[in-house]
Formats: sequence, C-alpha cells, structure tokens
Amino acid sequence: MSMDCSSNASCPAHSMEDELPVQMEGHRTLKLVFTVASALMVGLVMFSFGCSVEIRKLWSHFRRPWGIAVGLICQFGLMPLTAYLLALSFSLKPSQAIAVLIMGCCPGGTISNVLTFWVDGDMDLSISMTTCSTVAALGMMPLCLYLYTWSWDLKQNLTIPYQSIGITLGSLIVPVAFGVFVNYRWPKQAKVILKVGAIASGILLLAVAVIGVVLAKGWNMDVTLLLISFIFPLVGHVTGFLLAFLTHQSWQRCRTISIETGAQNIQLCIAMLQLSFAAEHLAQLFNFALAYGLFQVLLGLLIVAAYQAYKRRQKSKLRRQHPGCPEVSYEKPRETSVFLEEGDEVTVTLGPLGPEQQHRAAE
Repeated sequence: MSMDCSSNASCPAHSMEDELPVQMEGHRTLKLVFTVASALMVGLVMFSFGCSVEIRKLWSHFRRPWGIAVGLICQFGLMPLTAYLLALSFSLKPSQAIAVLIMGCCPGGTISNVLTFWVDGDMDLSISMTTCSTVAALGMMPLCLYLYTWSWDLKQNLTIPYQSIGITLGSLIVPVAFGVFVNYRWPKQAKVILKVGAIASGILLLAVAVIGVVLAKGWNMDVTLLLISFIFPLVGHVTGFLLAFLTHQSWQRCRTISIETGAQNIQLCIAMLQLSFAAEHLAQLFNFALAYGLFQVLLGLLIVAAYQAYKRRQKSKLRRQHPGCPEVSYEKPRETSVFLEEGDEVTVTLGPLGPEQQHRAAE
C-alpha cells in the first residue's frame, strides 16, 4: 500500500524536506560561530606571544637570517621531499598522494608558536619563521608541487589558495605587531599579558586535542593515510632537529626549528584540497588533513611534557648537588647564531641573591 502525499501538507515526507534546510542552516551557524571563536582565540594568543618579542632580537634574526634560512630549507626542502617519499613508499592512489604532497608543501602553522613557547624556544625566531614561510609559500608552494608532480598524470588542476594565505598572513602579523608595540611601550604590562596568553594557549591545545579525539571516532579513513598522518609530523620534527644540529644552531634554536618543521598549516591544506578536488574525494582527504592536525597536536604535547619533565629533573639535580644553598639561580644561555660560542654556558649562582637577581627570579 502506498501513500499519496502530493496534496497533503502534513505528510511526513513534506515535514522531513522542511526540516533538512533548517538542519543545514543550524550546522552552518554552528560552524560560523566555532570559526569566529577559534579565530579570536588564536588572535589573542598571538597578541600575547607578540608581547614576548623584542624589536632588537627580531631585527637580529632578519639581519643575520641563519636560523630563518635553516627553517625555510626544512619547510620547503625536507617536508615536500618527505611527502614525496611517503607517497612512493606506501604506493598511494593519485588523489591521496597529491593530498600528502600538498600537506608537505604548506607553510608552518601558528600552533608551532604555542609549542615553541612551552619548550622555552626562541619566540623571535619562531614568529619570524612562521611569517617568512607563509610569505614564501606564495611562490614555493606552486614551485614544489610542480617539481614533484610534473611526471604524474594529474586529472585535476591544483589551485593555490592565495586568499587563504593572505588571510593567514594578516591574522599572524597584525596581532603580533600589536604585541611587539605593547612590549616596547609597556614592558611590565606585557609580561602579565604573556602569562595570560600562556595559560590560554595551553587550554587551546588541550581543547583541540580533546575535540580531535572525540571527532576521530566518526572518521571513515584509509588505514594507510592514518599511518602517514602519524609518521609525517614525527619525521618532520626529527629531521628539522637534526638539520638544525648539523648546522651548529643552539639547543634553543634546534627545539624551535624542530617544532616549526613538523607543525604545518592545516587550514591552507584544507582550502587547497577544497579548491582542487571533486566532492567524491574530499571526505577522505579532509579526514587525512584533520588526522595530521590531531597527531601534530598530540606529538607536540608529548614533546612539551618530555621537555618540562627534563627541566624539573635538572632543577632537582641542582638542588641535590647544593643542599646547603636553597637559593639557586638558573640562567639560560643567550641565543647565538652558532651552537654555543665561547662564554655561553649555564650559570649557577649559589648563596643569597642580589637585588637584581631577586628581581629577575621574581619575574
């Protein structure tokens, strides 16, 4: 028996059709609210990190750009090559191989600045590398994609998301510039803003990790792509650290370059996938980009946890070595363009602290 609903407005079929646009509109509104809220959160975090940047140190990185040069070699040399080798090693389908290669050609993401702060990295170098890699992506992304895909038989045209690159650059430069200005004019207030931003960045990392783990339960994704999304950022962190070490960068810069290399800009990758692929391929490729973002956050949290544990162990070791002198001042070596120049060493001050050292320890 069939039901004729052509003239009945109260028919369940008509009510379902009416509910679909409402549900779609609700999803769009929720997505818009989440996008705006996350953008504001990232902007406030980058503003607070800008409060840790000194104009003199920032200018020194551009005047002697050894650290930036090593970072760019890692970003647009090692990462695209790693993506190409992974695509060949796992014998990926053409659409999957291109998605992995697009991820490898993307510039560094702002999450690298958050992780760099929590491992006591060089924030001036981190922000400089993120900015320079985003600017360089305007030319390096199409160049790298052409070099690695010229022998492939592509059925679709790859479209570079120049608008998304511009938006990323603006959302990075503007809040950081305001933070640098605040640090220059009001250094005491800048330190308070930096502490608030550090707490907010930690909450943001944990929120992204939790949301990613919850959403991952509903992903329908190829196991090979899932494995690559875990291996890829890990290889980026390791190779970035090794190249920085071999070029005689300091430990602080090695940590910074390592994190900058493995942390990619997921938003640019998703924008380029959306512009370049048909709808039937997008679901699985989007899941790969999201899985990469989830694993780079989880690996970053592991790196931060390992570094903080090592830092506490070193402090407790100093206390055990000098039990009669409870007040121990631990100063980090100043940053240089080489590994450690003569005179750059950890300074341990025993006994009562002077007024200047007490003020520095309080800060």
